[in-house]
Amino acid sequence: MKKQFLQAIAAAALIGAIPVAAFAQNAAIVNGKAVPKARMDMLAQQLAAAGRPVTPEMQTQLREEVVTREVFMQEAQKQGIDKSDEFKAQLELARQAILIRTLFDNYRKTSPVTDADVQAEYDKFVAANGGKEYKARHILVEKEDQAIKILADLKKGAKFEDLAKKQSKDPGSGANGGDLDWANPASFVPEFSEAMIKLKKGETTPAPVKSQFGYHIIRVDDIRQATLPKLEEVKPQVTQQLQQQKLQKYQESLRASAKVE
Repeated sequence: MKKQFLQAIAAAALIGAIPVAAFAQNAAIVNGKAVPKARMDMLAQQLAAAGRPVTPEMQTQLREEVVTREVFMQEAQKQGIDKSDEFKAQLELARQAILIRTLFDNYRKTSPVTDADVQAEYDKFVAANGGKEYKARHILVEKEDQAIKILADLKKGAKFEDLAKKQSKDPGSGANGGDLDWANPASFVPEFSEAMIKLKKGETTPAPVKSQFGYHIIRVDDIRQATLPKLEEVKPQVTQQLQQQKLQKYQESLRASAKVE
């Protein structure tokens, strides 16, 4: 009798150990089906990649999320949705998206942007944007005779800002009296830049300046030495820009080398 009792206890302990082991590997058992804990880990990784690190306090929410998803998936399978052509087509598109994203992630890891790359790009930026900056105004009109008349009106004492508001066809600056704010000469078309840099503070172009946009009357309100950000301040943006450029070239090279019939 005592032996049978001990055997019963041992059997009960063995049976009870099975769910304990299962729960160690699984987040839950839903309608008899195990929900692997790995799903919680994957979900946590996705949140972290999106900038939302998972804290220990969020484990309960993660578990509830994977359990809820399992409930919905089981119902969808019960209705045969996973057997439909539409589902299979969407699944294939999702598979392609994951493969492509992983391909590009691997490329970024194996072909990183170096500090030398960033320095070279920054040096190019400094060369193109260094020097002087100009705070200028302009009045843009369609015909040369209109520009000549504006110059005549300015000589008679008309205010540049008022004429810009009334006659300039540049929607961006016209409403602000022709104000173009501070800018490097490289920001403008060559004809405009060449005429502007010849002016001193307070001077207006003596003749209309023709460009692809029409005829400009330009006035320089102020001139200063350009102040550029330090490399450390713009390094993250420069790095991201170079990464995007490298990835685009990689994509283009793959497409160009593919044999398409």
